[in-house]
Amino acid sequence: MTRKVADCRKSPSVSGCTLTISGEEEEVVRAAVEHAVSVHEHTDSPELREQIRAFLEDERVPA
Repeated sequence: MTRKVADCRKSPSVSGCTLTISGEEEEVVRAAVEHAVSVHEHTDSPELREQIRAFLEDERVPA
């Protein structure tokens, strides 16, 4: 299974957040939602979860 990455640096943010979360897709979505709610003051919703899932990238493994 391909690990996924959510990187706050790739999304505009007033706080200039630099958090990166990596792991299996469901783990990353869950952690990223919690982070978005607690740090970026978003509301947990199905739409937020869809946006985060679309934002995920495959983790690059060094050669």
